[in-house]
Amino acid sequence: MKRFLLALMGMIIGVALTSAMGATLGVAVGVSPLAGALTLNGVAVGTSLIGGLAPANALRAGLYPEAWTGELVKAFRTAAAAIGWYNKIRSYDQYVEKDVIHMVDVGVDPEVLVNNTSYPLEVETLEDGDIAVRLDKYQSKPTRITDDELHALGHDKMASVIERHKEAFDEVRFSRAIHSLAPAENTAKTPVLLTTGEVDGDRKRLTRRDIIALKKAFDKARIPAEGRILVLCADHVVDLLEQDQKFASQYYNYDSGAINRMYGFEVYEYDACPHYNTSTKKKLAYGAVPAATDRQCSVAFSLKRAMKANGSTKTYLQEAAANPTTQENLFSMRTYTICLPTKAEGLGAIVSAPKA
Repeated sequence: MKRFLLALMGMIIGVALTSAMGATLGVAVGVSPLAGALTLNGVAVGTSLIGGLAPANALRAGLYPEAWTGELVKAFRTAAAAIGWYNKIRSYDQYVEKDVIHMVDVGVDPEVLVNNTSYPLEVETLEDGDIAVRLDKYQSKPTRITDDELHALGHDKMASVIERHKEAFDEVRFSRAIHSLAPAENTAKTPVLLTTGEVDGDRKRLTRRDIIALKKAFDKARIPAEGRILVLCADHVVDLLEQDQKFASQYYNYDSGAINRMYGFEVYEYDACPHYNTSTKKKLAYGAVPAATDRQCSVAFSLKRAMKANGSTKTYLQEAAANPTTQENLFSMRTYTICLPTKAEGLGAIVSAPKA
């Protein structure tokens, strides 16, 4: 009797877990939760009836690569909405073909004549070119999930693994995006300025005057006033909070992620902004370890000169049935994505100046 009750209880719990997972997968692939629950329970029952062709609890744990691919794509788009400055950038997803975007380089502008008296007019040809932008490939190392874990743990281990893969991809994706949008070096169209405030440790603080100076540099470069974005690093946010009561009172809009507007810039905060060599005003390579002369920056860019695109996403799963000696499932994923400026203009940075 006791064995029967335990078996009955296990069956009830199994059906409940399978129904919950089926409902979640149903929403992920665009069908009703009820249909997802019924389908997954049907698969589980069918599997048991044909003799258990899959490891115990594997199918009921939701190990379906196609369904998880849909869930990952959905999760990526949701995560992007939480990064205000990234979400503002125009998406080129619809132009992606085989994880490549083909853009047109319109070349030079036509020459404009003023008060011309010489005819016939000279005919000029404006050459356009093709720019092929190949999306970056992101791959995660496989994660091991044993059948013992799927059977014994009180939480959904597979969902936890999927979430951690997604978060790891997001961390790299957003940090590479802000690094790409920062100018490579100081030029007239990509100004790199140094902060001028009071000394704080080994650097000078950011002030409102520095942001005004960046606005002036953008104006001189004839960067359109509409669509200017300023992404402050953590140090610079603290500088303004401690010095500027007006800034502090307007910090922080939790709905959009924006802090406030300052001198024509939409202002956001992100803690993974790149570093610059303060002597040369050149940007460090992505992932490079900052030296004693290097400091973090805040990044400015024009939405008219920025783009992002997401390509294909694929999950990889090796079920435990293929590993009879270890009885472990292996999960990894791959996706294609990119974010970069469309032209080396309309970009700027304010770098923490070193202490004199």
